[in-house]
Amino acid sequence: MDLDIRGPRFGAAVTTVVLAVVLLTGSGALLAWQTLAFAAGALGGVQRSPYGWLFRTVVRPRLGPAVEFESPAPPRFAQAVGLAFAVIGLVGYFAGPEWLGLAATACALAAAFLNAAFGYCLGCEMYLVLRRTTAAVR
Repeated sequence: MDLDIRGPRFGAAVTTVVLAVVLLTGSGALLAWQTLAFAAGALGGVQRSPYGWLFRTVVRPRLGPAVEFESPAPPRFAQAVGLAFAVIGLVGYFAGPEWLGLAATACALAAAFLNAAFGYCLGCEMYLVLRRTTAAVR
């Protein structure tokens, strides 16, 4: 089932805010929450993440019908990439060095912001490049 493209963008907007707060406060606990949200999106699909649930139950009913859809695979891959950066960030915040936590969080924030503000999903684009590359190798 294809996704309403507004859902992943909404999730990216919430993620942008969460990660910005992590950078401003240095809160490893808040980054741990975001890591769980990324894990839910990577393992169950973005529609099963906390932000996907919020979009589906609170935001989408207040919007008009969806007119653009996308395959769930690229956003799910993007969540896995976000998960990897968040895990690296957790290592930096909790085990050190702190700059690693800051850098990994900043990278995830930049990718989330691109999607939220401009509709450019960096992880989705990575997914498509990997698919083309693996198809060309076969």
